[in-house]
Amino acid sequence: MNICKSFLPQINNKSKILILGSMPGIKSLEMQQYYAHPQNRFWKIMALICDCENLNNMKYEDKIKTLLSNKIALWDVIADCNRTGSLDSDIENEIPNKIPELLEKYTGIKKICFNGSKSYIEFKKNFPELLKEYECLKMPSTSPANAKFSLNDLYNEWIKIKK
Repeated sequence: MNICKSFLPQINNKSKILILGSMPGIKSLEMQQYYAHPQNRFWKIMALICDCENLNNMKYEDKIKTLLSNKIALWDVIADCNRTGSLDSDIENEIPNKIPELLEKYTGIKKICFNGSKSYIEFKKNFPELLKEYECLKMPSTSPANAKFSLNDLYNEWIKIKK
């Protein structure tokens, strides 16, 4: 079982939407980049939402800049955990990130979106009061493990973050 540590939040003072994952997978942890697994559809969905068709082919730093310029921030609900592999179902001994402190610092955040069930469950368990203070949307996971959703199905759900 491996010890996994989340990344720093990707956020700025213009951010209005916070997308929270659970914990980066093995490939993302290796590369120190959110959603680095080539089969994860996160960047393809963000390309559509941000109307930036070449987003998926950009350098990681430019992907983050594009999200931030679209007022979208990224982080994870879980700061540290134990996990073998990349599946959320294998996460154990999770410790949450300091999300209340982040939201106190970045007061422009109005909407919190969860990339998959695990991030929502952990948020609800650790920060139930925040569910009442923010517009919260549980989105279908962009993970390749969520094969029941086509790219088009994902987009039709994820576009709600911009409304």
